[in-house]
Amino acid sequence: MASQRTETASSAHAAPGAKSIRPVVVLAALGVVFGDIGTSPIYTVQTVFSPNDPHPVPLNAQSVYGVVSMIFWSIMVIVTLTYVSLVMRADNDGEGGIMALITLLRRWGSETHHRTALILAALGVFGASLFFGDSMITPAISVLSAIEGIEVVDPDFEQWVVPITVGIIVVLFYVQRHGTALVGRAFGPVMVAWFVAIGACGVTGIAAHPEILKALSPTYALTFIVGHFEIAFFALTAVVLAVTGAEALYADMGHFGRKAITRAWLFVVLPALALNYLGQGALLIGDPATMRAPFFLLIPSWALWPMVLLATAATVIASQAVITGAFSLAAQAARIGYLPRLRVIHTSAATEGQIYVPWINGLLMVGVLTLVLVFRSSERLAYAYGMAVTGTITITLLLFLYYARTRWGAPLWLVVIGGGLLLLIDLLFVAANLTKVVHGAWLPLLIGIAAFTVMVTWHRGRQIVTLAREAAEGPLDEFIDAVRDCQPPLVRVPGTAVFLNRGKETAPLALRTCVEHTHVLHKHVIIVSIETLPMPRAPETERIQVDALGFKQDGIVFVTANYGYMEKTHVLDALRGLTPKQSEGKIAIDEASYFLSKLELVRGRKKTMAQWRKRIFIATSYITADAAERFGLPRDRIVIMGSRIEV
Repeated sequence: MASQRTETASSAHAAPGAKSIRPVVVLAALGVVFGDIGTSPIYTVQTVFSPNDPHPVPLNAQSVYGVVSMIFWSIMVIVTLTYVSLVMRADNDGEGGIMALITLLRRWGSETHHRTALILAALGVFGASLFFGDSMITPAISVLSAIEGIEVVDPDFEQWVVPITVGIIVVLFYVQRHGTALVGRAFGPVMVAWFVAIGACGVTGIAAHPEILKALSPTYALTFIVGHFEIAFFALTAVVLAVTGAEALYADMGHFGRKAITRAWLFVVLPALALNYLGQGALLIGDPATMRAPFFLLIPSWALWPMVLLATAATVIASQAVITGAFSLAAQAARIGYLPRLRVIHTSAATEGQIYVPWINGLLMVGVLTLVLVFRSSERLAYAYGMAVTGTITITLLLFLYYARTRWGAPLWLVVIGGGLLLLIDLLFVAANLTKVVHGAWLPLLIGIAAFTVMVTWHRGRQIVTLAREAAEGPLDEFIDAVRDCQPPLVRVPGTAVFLNRGKETAPLALRTCVEHTHVLHKHVIIVSIETLPMPRAPETERIQVDALGFKQDGIVFVTANYGYMEKTHVLDALRGLTPKQSEGKIAIDEASYFLSKLELVRGRKKTMAQWRKRIFIATSYITADAAERFGLPRDRIVIMGSRIEV
């Protein structure tokens, strides 16, 4: 039975990869994953040459060739080589993202270099925290930049930019509950139209000045960097906008699979982006006055209004990419103990990674709306954008190189030379964006530091509480032996008592409290542990497994209830399947009482954490998902046994 379940689970994990070659999955991936990086041409080139930048790049032919070449090769090196070709091969049972890398490091790195793995894991948590900042800034800057296109059509529309943006963002977050599969199918055709349109606009620009194709040579980027380093260095703060969304490709891998994302990138997204950036460069060479809005001025006048509407739809999709990435990140963080157990809704029976996290959705919406109302323009937000992106990319690469060396056995010379060159490029971007700290880059750093503090505090507090709880619970087998050997014997009252537990190692705290304070035990005692299997639905034949805990006919059994990730956990329905032989007698499960342990966390005097961190930990505990709702327990038959634990 165990081998059969393992085989089923393996096939479930293989499903995303297997299905990723279907055109419908590639189309859905286009509708969710590539919105962020796909809409970067709207503001990247304009930001590079903006005269309002503290370190402006002079607009001349040499600079245009150098900048366009830097943009193209940044995309090739960071997105195509680093993420698509390398990093996305490191998955945790199909899940991607920096949290998946942290899990892999904790699993494999601890075997050989425990201290190094822990340091890198902590660094990875900070990178994940920066991604939360990215998840707030991306919807704000993307939608703002598209709506600002109406100013090109008619400057009188300027006052409507912020209200329209706010309305679009509210609707976007509202529809998240319907799931990324539905959203992806709806957005996929829109993104196909978007990439065809921006590619076609790029071709018209290239046709007017075909000499811009010389910028495809890396020599122009290198010559510009070496010959005008003081200009090229500061230009990197805007060039990085062209690779925003690279981490979303990795974070959303659990939604659609690596193959679907790779095909969509190589055959649709990359060619369209390259053509559009080249076209904008050609436009600037032919008419420097178009610097105020090169993306929209590249569009024929007759198509301007339709393109503004299409850009608006595409930037909404850009927001979708990081929102789904944030959902995946939060769920993975909760799974490995860096966030509390959040309410997670699975929205697809085909792919485990397609989820909706209501609490994260609400938090992101508040954050995005705040940024829109405070900054009010994409240009102001651009200064803050690059810091989150470069920080996350650099940390992801560093973790990947360590994993490739320790787990895959990659040659040391390849990791040092090849990885070192990639890391050097990323560090140049980081160094350049650090110069923008006073101009807005402090914002993602502040968000990242706040999220990092919460995550590491929760992880540490959870360790403290777990140790204290295990000490209070004690081993399950010893407790059961003590109950059986108790003299005089405990009074056994009629009825059935169900105690939920995290596993078979320790006794349920509610059971121990009940026995110690009432000195009675129900005739039938069922200890239940819930297991979530890596498959959409668990077979009914494997729904429950029963263990008599070494004795029979004493009325105490341990039940493991197995559920697939798409199923709603319903303990009552699972226990109805118990036979009289399994439950050691006929039981009236519909009349059973359910005993839950409710922990009251209080700040103690022990120096386990700083007092301010204890306050954060206790405050964070309030967002934990309700156990009765999560497990489908009848609320009118629940008994709460309170316990106090000091942190």
